[in-house]
Amino acid sequence: MDSLNTLNVFVQVADTRSFVAAGRVLGVSASAVGKSIVRIEERLGVRLFHRSTRSITLTAEGALFLERCRRILAEIEAAEAELTQTVLAPRGRLKVSLPLVGEPFLPVMAQFKKAYPDVDLDLTFSDRRVDVVEEGYDAVVRSGDTPDSRLTSRRLGSYRMILVGAPEYFAERGVPLHPNELVQHSCIQFRFPNTGKLQSWPVSLTDGDSELNLPTSMVCNNLEARICFAVQGIGIAYLPDFAIKEWLECGKLVPILEDCSQAGVFQIMWPSGRHPAPKLRVFIDFLNMHLFPETASPVRRTLEKQSTTTEQNFRS
Repeated sequence: MDSLNTLNVFVQVADTRSFVAAGRVLGVSASAVGKSIVRIEERLGVRLFHRSTRSITLTAEGALFLERCRRILAEIEAAEAELTQTVLAPRGRLKVSLPLVGEPFLPVMAQFKKAYPDVDLDLTFSDRRVDVVEEGYDAVVRSGDTPDSRLTSRRLGSYRMILVGAPEYFAERGVPLHPNELVQHSCIQFRFPNTGKLQSWPVSLTDGDSELNLPTSMVCNNLEARICFAVQGIGIAYLPDFAIKEWLECGKLVPILEDCSQAGVFQIMWPSGRHPAPKLRVFIDFLNMHLFPETASPVRRTLEKQSTTTEQNFRS
């Protein structure tokens, strides 16, 4: 910073052609200005000004140096202005890892991009547990608890995992009234891509201790496939309510065995110890506001209605 101050002194003297006038602009004495010019001339090994009792004029070397100094100071000023704008206005690249599901994330990402066009989104959709710090992510959104002392987290919203099927399927096969009866039905199951294990359903035998050995009528490793097959009447699936909102509301899917549903939460996590940059701060706030805007969503109300009528409608 001392060198920058010295350059600024030199430019002011070159502009005013006076140590006194330059000192007045800089708020220092004419003597301090003169000493500063002497020091810079000694460091450079050249004379920058021709001095007389009446005037101060630039030497050839001084004129060349002035051009460079103006350029340097202008670049610094531009950098400061750019940094200030970065602090005030969200902009720049934002690297985020999101779950491997479409709803409700894709529409919200599009809305965010429209609201903040200067933020460049670098999105990775994956269900694996990424290392936010080591892999250079600004943030990661995941369901469930993922304890990591290096991360700060914020809850975005809740959802429920529910058992559902198509009315046509239940009309043909009947509605299971107890978890034990699931062994007699076609089950569309999910295999975790990273581990190869099947997702467990919150069901057990009558004693409540033994786990049911559910049929693997169809196994998929992504959410969209399970939704499609359930809607087509292939069997019963265990799905998150946020992903099947429209199918529930139009009646293409109906919930069963409400006691077997489970609650889940989504949270966003980012490296601890950092003051979130404006781009990340607005991203967190935007997701918190738009991802799960209703505490009691229409889906929950639909479930409450349908759970009381499903068994009666398809009992026979």
